[in-house]
Amino acid sequence: MTPNENPENTGLQPDLPRNQRATEGMRVSVAPMMDWTDRHCRYLHRLLSRHALLYTEMVTTGALMHGDVPRHLRFNAEEHPVALQLGGSEPADLAHCAKLGEEWGYDEINLNCGCPSERVQRGAFGACLMNEPQLVADCVKAMVDVVGIPVTVKHRIGIDRIESYEFVRDFVGKVSEAGCNTFIVHARNAWLQGLSPKQNREIPPLRYELVHRLKHEFPDLHIAINGGITVDAQVHEHLRLLDGVMVGREAYHNPWWLAGWDAEFFGAGEQTLTREEVESLMCDYMAREAAEHGTHWWPIARHMLGLRNGLAGARRWRQVWSDHRLKTLPAHEVMALAREPAAAQAA
Repeated sequence: MTPNENPENTGLQPDLPRNQRATEGMRVSVAPMMDWTDRHCRYLHRLLSRHALLYTEMVTTGALMHGDVPRHLRFNAEEHPVALQLGGSEPADLAHCAKLGEEWGYDEINLNCGCPSERVQRGAFGACLMNEPQLVADCVKAMVDVVGIPVTVKHRIGIDRIESYEFVRDFVGKVSEAGCNTFIVHARNAWLQGLSPKQNREIPPLRYELVHRLKHEFPDLHIAINGGITVDAQVHEHLRLLDGVMVGREAYHNPWWLAGWDAEFFGAGEQTLTREEVESLMCDYMAREAAEHGTHWWPIARHMLGLRNGLAGARRWRQVWSDHRLKTLPAHEVMALAREPAAAQAA
């Protein structure tokens, strides 16, 4: 039995069947971000929001077919609802990996059709797949046929200089015929040549109206939007017209924003934890990870460096948690140092 196969191991939403957890959380979600949204980051985000849907970093089919499956798929039960994002373009391989994801307890399988990096293109997947809607449809059908959890697709509104609405409309139409009912649309084109992944998140213009038009044309599909969304007002505006909003970098750099999401977007109770309590719980988690998996605390602590953004003393607090000279200390001792007044530490 895989670590999350136990039906009792349902994290923070035990009242929801597995095939409903992802749908409930799709209203607002945190985007999959390479090198950032690992299981430690997701543990922090779940402390802040009980309901938002969380995504893994993209995991390639090759990594799961030929690599260390537990290293790539292990997650904390507290993370539910949590989705596994896969990168690949071979239907049989994706079906195998989607089945692995379901067996490990993920609540959704998402296919990456939006990443523009050259490394991903060399693997013939990511954003370049938008040029092959029939292949994407075949991949989706292969996964839908073997799992009982939602299979979704994250993609762009276009690639390179293809800026017509018809391009993304036909892509969504073809893929939806294969059994995909949910599309997360990054409202920028992906330029496959000449721009870095970072530039691809900034230079191609945002065209939210194309995503809104998709929902109008496909009212029965679940359409969520991604790209450039940084404040509550933007989320509310998109939710008037769409089914979901996915937030990326802002959620990572300013994680305390998530503390208001459950009340603001899910009609749930207010966040009851303080920042200090979240920090303490993260230290408990670091101690647990060290004992169970031999994980050092600093790869975990890096994800919470934005927790005190905007508060007095935030810079010094970050400096303490980032100080490589303190790596030999237990996490709880580092927390105590970080909370000391600046004058006391200087003395």
